[in-house]
Amino acid sequence: MLRLEDVHAFYGNAEALRGVNIEVGQGEIACMIGNNGAGKSTALMAISGIVKPRTGRILFEDRVISHLPSHEIVKLGISQVPEGRRIFPRLTVRENLEMGAFLHSRDMHVNCGRVYSLFPILKERERQLGGTLSGGEQQMLAIGRALMSSPKMLLLDEPSLGLAPIIVSKIFKTIREINEQGVTILLVEQNARAALKLSRKGYVLESGRIHVRGSGVELLEQEEVRKAYLGE
Repeated sequence: MLRLEDVHAFYGNAEALRGVNIEVGQGEIACMIGNNGAGKSTALMAISGIVKPRTGRILFEDRVISHLPSHEIVKLGISQVPEGRRIFPRLTVRENLEMGAFLHSRDMHVNCGRVYSLFPILKERERQLGGTLSGGEQQMLAIGRALMSSPKMLLLDEPSLGLAPIIVSKIFKTIREINEQGVTILLVEQNARAALKLSRKGYVLESGRIHVRGSGVELLEQEEVRKAYLGE
């Protein structure tokens, strides 16, 4: 469904991605793990059209999307949940969700119902300002907003960051549920153990390169990965 082919991306003269190759099949959950600054978020932003690759190609359903604007990429079926949630704090929960549906306003009611079924607490908070929600509720809102565009693929950037363990468990359970509903998922996550347990395949990034790749199970069992990212 998604392929990155020898992708190089820069911030000014600083190379953030150095020949990255990634494949995600339809219906899969795949993850990228690695230390801060490894290039994981840059890879997601390149897929979303926020950062343009200098060389290499990004293909979605066999169509090159490397140089499309972000709104065209959303139209094709890719939505991103950014690191830090980035909800609109002065808009209500409902208004935040409506912002995610600007390309699919005809499906607003159906998609809102879908989000509320995944996150019932958002229905209860529908008229509440986004900035007054707890961290976990804001993360639920950010995911819900991304789902309002009826994506085929969901990009998740650090969904568990700063959340209590019980909320993290809820978020990962919901990610699996979203996948079971037919949405392909590419996940960037510091909680490497949880991400690899959830994912069919994983990629370890170091200094902008893919250092190790394999199934989630294989990476969980690999000594180098266990020492570097699982604290063993």
